[in-house]
Amino acid sequence: MSEKQTILIIEDERAISNFISRALSANDYRAIPAYTGKEGLTLFFSHGPDLVLLDLGLPDMDGLEILTQLRGLPREVPVIIISARDRESEKVRALDMGADDYVVKPFGVSELLARIRSTLRRADRLKLSQGIQRDAYQIKDLTIDLARHQVLLAGEEIHFTQNEFKIIELLAIHAGKVLTYDFILEHIWGPYGGSGSNQILRVNMANIRRKLKENPSEPKYIHTELGIGYRMLDD
Repeated sequence: MSEKQTILIIEDERAISNFISRALSANDYRAIPAYTGKEGLTLFFSHGPDLVLLDLGLPDMDGLEILTQLRGLPREVPVIIISARDRESEKVRALDMGADDYVVKPFGVSELLARIRSTLRRADRLKLSQGIQRDAYQIKDLTIDLARHQVLLAGEEIHFTQNEFKIIELLAIHAGKVLTYDFILEHIWGPYGGSGSNQILRVNMANIRRKLKENPSEPKYIHTELGIGYRMLDD
């Protein structure tokens, strides 16, 4: 019997914390609740969780301060923000600071569990691939072959420009994770990429979607997080 994965819930509202704990326990996770930031950090170091659900509005400290401390550790544990703060600027800031995902309250159990599964899968992939350069990524019937610099859709090769390929490669490597506009711009065009404008990225993304024959309203491969960035969907 495999050991249950441990999830630390740093959430001061006990009703929400209990709701999440029950949902996790029913889905074979081990849930550990913490009601303050300091308690959350103590339990993090004593239990070594596989994932952290982190509220930003804690009574004793801001959740982003906790995120900063966790991201400064040698062992990176995935963190999903659960917050009532729904402003785009808040989401972008948390994601740029290293959060793996951002779920806005109120949320449904199905959505939260799907985000947890996706984040844990991605964390497992990163552990397995440490020190190993993967040659190809498969998302449904889409194959991104890094070694051959090819993209195949249902076995048929699609030709992309150099920057278009770099974008789709970056999204595939981080499949399931929201990548902010600034993150993508900096990785593709450098620290001053696009002169601070997202327009160059939008044009490239529109070309990518056209070549993938993808309907943005019903994304099969790449989902747009409005005002934030893009996420390569994860099987």
